[in-house]
Amino acid sequence: MSDRIDGPRALPAVVSPEEWQAARDELLVKEKELTRALDALAAERRRLPMVRFGKKYVFEGPDGEVGLLDLFEGRRQLVVYHFMWPGTHHCPGCSSFTDNIGDLAHLHARDTSLALVSDGPFTEIRALKERMGWTVPWYSSRHGDLNADCGTGGGFGLSVFVRDGDDVFRTYYTTGRGVDRLRIDFNLLDLTPFGRQETWEDSPEGWPQSPPYQWWRLHDEYDG
Repeated sequence: MSDRIDGPRALPAVVSPEEWQAARDELLVKEKELTRALDALAAERRRLPMVRFGKKYVFEGPDGEVGLLDLFEGRRQLVVYHFMWPGTHHCPGCSSFTDNIGDLAHLHARDTSLALVSDGPFTEIRALKERMGWTVPWYSSRHGDLNADCGTGGGFGLSVFVRDGDDVFRTYYTTGRGVDRLRIDFNLLDLTPFGRQETWEDSPEGWPQSPPYQWWRLHDEYDG
């Protein structure tokens, strides 16, 4: 089966239902192999050691000053997304990641909380949160060292914490493509024939593509 190339209107080859099913079944074998590999990786991740985070971290939230333990909201586990705050230019990548966060009740059902943390002023954080219509808890860490101690280097990342009573430990951290793969929009686009339509992707000649990142916008800034 070959690629169908028609310039800007390029599309996959048209085949019979039987040929399509055979190609789909062949790909399914590889998808199942990857699923098992991801399950094995998750099992290994659950067995990582942890490091104590015992410093008194200070955050500002809607109810004033809080500590790291407060971000757990009484639950056993906490996922923190380190939302970049490069000044007045709001990061479209972090913003679209936040757009992809759904109802937190499903995390809460497994004794897990999620919060955003940024080095920006809380007044500006609250303004963007209201503009975007987000409900996920979001705190300013500008008067604390959490982002620095987590090694974000002023960038974005995702940390996982667990608590044992009042003792807090970090168990996991990822950034870059490790965060990228958590987004439902990217995962859905990866299922489509055109993919994310970015130049780094291995796509057939003629597929629509543009440079990565340049098409990203805050969700109220897209035309149409």
